[in-house]
Amino acid sequence: MRIRTSVPLLAITCGLIVAQPSLAAENDDDTGGHCMLPQGTISLVEKQLYTVVGLTDGNGGIFKPNRMWAAIVDREGHLCSVVKTGDAWPGSRAIAIAKAYTANGFSNDALALSTANLYGATQPGGSLYGLNNSNPFNPRFLEHGSGIGHTVGGVITFGGGVALYVGGKVIGGLGVSGDSACADHAIAYRMRKLAGLGSVPKGQGPNNTDNIIYAASSSPMGFEHPHCFASDLSASGIESVGR
Repeated sequence: MRIRTSVPLLAITCGLIVAQPSLAAENDDDTGGHCMLPQGTISLVEKQLYTVVGLTDGNGGIFKPNRMWAAIVDREGHLCSVVKTGDAWPGSRAIAIAKAYTANGFSNDALALSTANLYGATQPGGSLYGLNNSNPFNPRFLEHGSGIGHTVGGVITFGGGVALYVGGKVIGGLGVSGDSACADHAIAYRMRKLAGLGSVPKGQGPNNTDNIIYAASSSPMGFEHPHCFASDLSASGIESVGR
């Protein structure tokens, strides 16, 4: 697959293109092959990662700036892009991909569901218990630099994945991982908002969105998600970015 980048390349190591010391990209804005996203969508979403991980509120997470993997899939589930900032946990690469696949796979033009919205119902006794086993991640693509253009799969039901919308229609999904699940959600949600791809038709979250709903008890139900830390941003705090 042809790879293009809009910034000088400093090194190519093990399939990772290092564009700046803080960012490694496995794919830039290449919409050929098996990635069926509108031209320019990938770079539009990717560049928001720089802005969001550097916000002064730290997105309520563990690290400042946040150390993240971000992955994008198209509507068919093909992996289109994987980027990372800083020394992000290697294991979070697969999680970010799976979150993007999950948010895209369980959202449509009638209802948007973030991966945070899926937490409560997928716990033991919940109506969607077992969902995590429905679309397994293909371990063939665990290696860094692999999987672009393929449907990698994976289902993750905690915060960090949101569907991407244009004109009320899902065009793909965005997943991020590398901090607490609550911070991951905040980063993904804010990236999508800043990219202008968050006009969801309907949601179960606050104000008819797919934003996170924090559980009032230790046993999340329905579309709820547990708190991660005392530093978690509120749903309104997450929405405030870009205002």
